[in-house]
Amino acid sequence: MRSTLCSFGRSAGFAFLVALSSALLPQAARADRCDDVAKELKNGIEGIKIGQTAAGTVYLAHPKAREITLGCSSKNFSNQLFGKTDRKPPPAFVELMASAAAIVFTLPKDDMVRGVNRCYRRLGIFRGDDVPSRYRRLDMRCARTKTESSITITRSKDQ
Repeated sequence: MRSTLCSFGRSAGFAFLVALSSALLPQAARADRCDDVAKELKNGIEGIKIGQTAAGTVYLAHPKAREITLGCSSKNFSNQLFGKTDRKPPPAFVELMASAAAIVFTLPKDDMVRGVNRCYRRLGIFRGDDVPSRYRRLDMRCARTKTESSITITRSKDQ
């Protein structure tokens, strides 16, 4: 009788370990999705460096931008790309943001160049210094201050 009880305990323990390991495996895969997108950016754009990851945001560095961040999925959006540069963005920065957005959102680069240029062209006297717009099912928001300008490109969860 004792051997039957002992073998039952071993099989229950083994089943518990299998259930625990299968519950923990998918969580690790979900956390790596944002890191995979950051690695795609590093491989696809020359000169980009991956920095720290904190609170669902991957900080990136590039010589043509003051600041670039990649926001991972949350309740409201699937991905977010943010870039900051001088008040009048140079063409190299526009090209950098278009290339990054093309990789993150899997759209053609030519379309993203057109969308980023369109967003920055709308800044000014008539529309102000903070302009939201939509282009190719993406939410683009361009803003500028006296010293710098920024662009935020997001795709909402429902699209």
